[in-house]
Amino acid sequence: MALLTILHHPDPRLRQKAEPVRVFDDALQTLIDDMFETMYDAPGVGLAANQVGVAKRLAVMDCSGDKAAPEPMVIINPEIFDTSDLEVMEEGCLSVPGIADKVKRFNHLKMRALDRNGNSFEIEAEGLLAQAIQHEIDHLDGKLYIDYLSSLKRERIRKKLEKEARDAARGQPAVAAR
Repeated sequence: MALLTILHHPDPRLRQKAEPVRVFDDALQTLIDDMFETMYDAPGVGLAANQVGVAKRLAVMDCSGDKAAPEPMVIINPEIFDTSDLEVMEEGCLSVPGIADKVKRFNHLKMRALDRNGNSFEIEAEGLLAQAIQHEIDHLDGKLYIDYLSSLKRERIRKKLEKEARDAARGQPAVAAR
């Protein structure tokens, strides 16, 4: 397994709509394993393939919060077919590091997807898992959670991340957010 590089906003690859997965081969299995290793190392609860530069409709998640008893989930070509209970939730993203804000998400949903072997499944999810599924599917559609924020907040975030990237390229430490 290998750690992959997580793309950061405003990288244009994050805005690319992912293509359906059609081939379930060894390369896909390696990508899934590498995505899990990258997500756990970050650490995060979800990671979409386009966050690591692969424009495929694939995401990995683990909302257990328990390293001793992980609950890894792979969703391929996912689609949500029922939602309810719209709520405001705090959200962050590995591609928008160090920044979190409140967004509206459905607290309950039903989704169908394929597993890592191409087998179809359906689940009902609520709470953090429902939020993570929506967040990762947004990535697969080329959207970020910050798209739900005001244009002023999005612009501030973009400028902050661009400055941090420039500073990192020059070897300067990032300044803590105030």
